[in-house]
Amino acid sequence: MPDTAASNTAIDAVELTRDLIRCPSVTPAEAGVLGVLQGALERVGFACRRMEFDEPGTEKVANLYASIGSGSPHFCFAGHVDVVPVGDLGSWTVQPFGAELIDGVLYGRGASDMKGAVAAFLAAAAPFASGLKRGTISLLITGDEEGDAVNGTRKMLEQLAKDGVKFDACIVGEPSNKVKFGDMIKIGRRGSMTGRLVVHGIQGHIAYPHQTDNPVHRLGRMIAALIAEPLDNGNAHFEASSLQFYTADVGNPTNNLVPAQATAAFNIRFNNSHTSDSLKAWVRQRLDAVGGKYELDWKVSGEAFFTPPGALSDLVSNAVRDAVGSTPELSTTGGTSDARFIRAYCPVVEFGLVSQTMHKIDERASVADIAALGKVYRLILERFFAGQ
Repeated sequence: MPDTAASNTAIDAVELTRDLIRCPSVTPAEAGVLGVLQGALERVGFACRRMEFDEPGTEKVANLYASIGSGSPHFCFAGHVDVVPVGDLGSWTVQPFGAELIDGVLYGRGASDMKGAVAAFLAAAAPFASGLKRGTISLLITGDEEGDAVNGTRKMLEQLAKDGVKFDACIVGEPSNKVKFGDMIKIGRRGSMTGRLVVHGIQGHIAYPHQTDNPVHRLGRMIAALIAEPLDNGNAHFEASSLQFYTADVGNPTNNLVPAQATAAFNIRFNNSHTSDSLKAWVRQRLDAVGGKYELDWKVSGEAFFTPPGALSDLVSNAVRDAVGSTPELSTTGGTSDARFIRAYCPVVEFGLVSQTMHKIDERASVADIAALGKVYRLILERFFAGQ
């Protein structure tokens, strides 16, 4: 067990969260946030490795991998220190990057999503730095979660795997709780994919429809074909998949002209009854049945993932129960997270702060919740290594 009396391993999670918030690390800007975190990690004994990636047409992103110990068992905490833009600055009642403490509540962009969780985990893990008898504790911290997630967690995992690093379990510090701290653990997420459809026709005078091929009419039939029936009815752990059109455009200002093309775009949030490939085939089949010339481009943000209830979810659930006295719901609701990449390497669940103010004006987290989260993480680590 760790030596909790070692003064050089003490981390104040709230003060570290404040230091992280003061860095305006809006994706992909690093803004000094990794330096702040690295300084805290190295001070308590973690070995740190900066990992930067870029691709043609993308901006370089800085990430950080930190670890203590070696070999198995290996428990990883995954998180991000990039944040979304502040939005309407005039609507904030505090400075978004001021990290103000008011009546026991910490305000600032990233307080709940998810600089508070990053700090809470480090506070929980720090005492192990001088007392971990075997195994590894690591932090996988990206600066590219709120963006396109191209140069972050996925690339880090690929490189670490090439280097021989293996994970046995992972918790992602996303703000998983819905209303109050301790009410929800995420054990899966739906996949997400976006289709962009261009329907081609034959332009002509609207008074001579027999000389044209109206793409607007065909687009309407294609939309109807894709939404006529539900993709599924959900299952024991996932709600029903959903296909939603979010735009349909022609851009034709002329009332006597049949346009040459019409476009639309839709998003599919899908459960583990599907894969992106199976849905691509399903969509193509229905569009082909309508007929005519069209183009369809896809962007897949992530596949559905699911960690069946078992050892890892029990470990986290019991830690929450013993720390705050509540039994969390095991859920797969919400959007997506970097757990979609981690799932290919080890079992993964998500547990962090309360999600009600994430991405909102006056984002905030209570000091009590940050402290409780650190307690939960500490119990998870103690029991994970005691049980190996």
